[in-house]
Amino acid sequence: MLLLYGAQPTEPPTEEAIQQEMDEYWPYEKAVIDAGVKVASEALQGVETATTVQVRDNGERVVTDGPFAETREILGGFYLIDAPDLDAALDWAARCPASRRGGKVEVRPILEFDAP
Repeated sequence: MLLLYGAQPTEPPTEEAIQQEMDEYWPYEKAVIDAGVKVASEALQGVETATTVQVRDNGERVVTDGPFAETREILGGFYLIDAPDLDAALDWAARCPASRRGGKVEVRPILEFDAP
């Protein structure tokens, strides 16, 4: 999984800025599809729309509006790809627009479990 992180914006982006960023993503989206490695991808709504759930040791459920952790960077989306090895996944991460301008892409293998 490629987890796409970027800086929390200080003000809402303009339509022009959104379009410029999307224009960077369309060729990448086409590349992962054409290469046959894309399994899924989604952008996430802003962190202000998040709801966090935590269950305490006593079983009490605590629901909080917003992200759980205070951070300057946010998880903005993901790509789930089928890469043959870590090197190939790192190559796709480096090509992703999220890896530029101070952003980063975390590459993490999916943990698979055998059903009982």
